[in-house]
Amino acid sequence: MITAFAPDWAVAQAESAQVTFGVIKQDPDLPVEVTSDTLSVSQLDGTAVFDGDVLVVQGEMRLAAASVLVVYSEENSEIQRLEATGGVTLVSGADAAEAKRADYDIVSGTIVMTTNVLLTQGQNALTADKMTVNLRDGTAQMNGRVKTIFRTGTD
Repeated sequence: MITAFAPDWAVAQAESAQVTFGVIKQDPDLPVEVTSDTLSVSQLDGTAVFDGDVLVVQGEMRLAAASVLVVYSEENSEIQRLEATGGVTLVSGADAAEAKRADYDIVSGTIVMTTNVLLTQGQNALTADKMTVNLRDGTAQMNGRVKTIFRTGTD
């Protein structure tokens, strides 16, 4: 608990933490726009690979990465999931998260970010091994040596 006697910063560590993320709710049924330097499509396995300065936009959410694999469903050729690698940044509203990898399951509306996850919310920062974002309710669960820095002063 942070009291009046705490310094202008405080550090907390835990194995998991529940936090809010981005805009209150994101609609995972909105169209997904992807831009990149190159695109390779495979008709054999129903995938597409976007490489080079990839930007994925869906509503208020922005995801940037070096490479994004798009997997389509077999039934109706709709996007089923995105697998982003290489310096992944996810931005929603004023919140931003970075990791080495992000897997976005379009159907469930969840994004799982792994390896060196850093979440910044204003002046506060959280790190963890894994963060699962639920876009439907605007929450995130952080797991694996969660470290939080709370700024309590005005500096």
